[in-house]
Amino acid sequence: MNSTLIAGTCIVTCALISYSIAVITEQRKMAIGRFGLFFFTLGVLLDITATIFMIIGSKNIPITFHGVLGYSALTGMLIDAILMWRTWLRTAPMAKKLHLFTRIAYAWWVVAYFAGGFIAMTKAV
Repeated sequence: MNSTLIAGTCIVTCALISYSIAVITEQRKMAIGRFGLFFFTLGVLLDITATIFMIIGSKNIPITFHGVLGYSALTGMLIDAILMWRTWLRTAPMAKKLHLFTRIAYAWWVVAYFAGGFIAMTKAV
């Protein structure tokens, strides 16, 4: 694995930690706060950065099964972050549907994360 892919892997793991802090905080409090928004936004920025690193470092074309899975997961988290910011800026209570969307988007993102790890492990063997 080249150094660009290693950097992307480290960055995406930081995104996982950031997303996890944000989602767990939001789900426990059933509300959006500055703390959760900070970590959610940080997660999205780290995820975008990691995606760029992985595209640059990969020898494959950007459109692969894992690529599509990852892009769709990133899109879901980006949409969730935008909806959370919109809700927070309007000082509106968080809708139950947004809580559900957050869980689904996060679960999809975690599936994409572990799929990438699985693919990397099978290539290393």
